[in-house]
Amino acid sequence: MKLLFLGDVMGRAGRAGVAERLPKLRADWGLDFVVVNGENASQGAGLTAEHARLLLQAGADVITLGDHAFDQKDMLQFAETESRIIRPLNFSKVAPGKGARVYEATQGRKVLVAQVLGQVFMKRPFDDPFSAIETVLKTHRLGAAVQAAIIDVHCEATSEKMAMGHWCDGQASLVVGTHTHVPTADHMILPGGTAYLSDAGMCGDYNSVIGMEKLEPLRRFITGMASGRFEPAGGEATLSGVYVEADDRTGKATRIRAVRQGGRLEQAGP
Repeated sequence: MKLLFLGDVMGRAGRAGVAERLPKLRADWGLDFVVVNGENASQGAGLTAEHARLLLQAGADVITLGDHAFDQKDMLQFAETESRIIRPLNFSKVAPGKGARVYEATQGRKVLVAQVLGQVFMKRPFDDPFSAIETVLKTHRLGAAVQAAIIDVHCEATSEKMAMGHWCDGQASLVVGTHTHVPTADHMILPGGTAYLSDAGMCGDYNSVIGMEKLEPLRRFITGMASGRFEPAGGEATLSGVYVEADDRTGKATRIRAVRQGGRLEQAGP
């Protein structure tokens, strides 16, 4: 199975990049299943129902969220009615929507998608992500109940992301980090057969400060004071993420490649 995961979609530039490029990537690369993290797609904080529909129409099979899952209030209802939205497993116990679901890919193959939030350096103490994902993986055995499993680890610390990769090794096709908006270069297949990347990066304008127009972040770093709102940068986006091929029989990864398409970054793909 050919899988694509795209990192945090950032504002209008990120949405436009996905809408313009994903349909062609899906066709050219013969993709079977696509997951997009959309938690910064609306004004850089959260995701509206309208923008979620745009990403789904562009070719995303599933959209994951993150710590800004419900910054846009209509997502509270939309996450309950749209099954292709995944919010973090270890978010509030009263949060709407689901943190893990099984979906159907091409040829009727089953794909588990789940997301967890990290605890290190995050603004609020979320529940333990390791025990949360362990329960899901035991219920949906790779190579048996599902033919592939994709885990989005949304957190700050690369150490926590790497620990989660090893925790899930052999039980998932892909464990990929999101949240920091900077793509890492450590894509690899772990000893147990799980593809891993510490951070997918963002789908946004990299002539920025992690997707935001530069002036206000620079002012705050230099002066320690805020004088305005952060605004998403509006230049051409680079779609950043990871491409994985997984064995249908075992669900384990056989190939992994970095993805960077369009914009300012060096181009990469399968």
